[in-house]
Amino acid sequence: MDIQTRKIKFIQEFLKLQNDELISKFEKILKKEKKSSNELIENPMTKEVLNDRIEKSESDFKNKRFKKTSELLTKYQ
Repeated sequence: MDIQTRKIKFIQEFLKLQNDELISKFEKILKKEKKSSNELIENPMTKEVLNDRIEKSESDFKNKRFKKTSELLTKYQ
């Protein structure tokens, strides 16, 4: 499914919503993601910072310092 089709389906489902609280959650998510996206554009990561983060992530994984997706989903639902 291409991105345009996905967006249309999402909008159709969104328009069916009647729950004000749920709509507010979507608004917050959209606002947060737009802000985050703008920050990435305005302050791109340097290669050095990116490489440092990759190394740290790999080290964390090797040393079992991570959480499974299922654990995160349970925590934030």
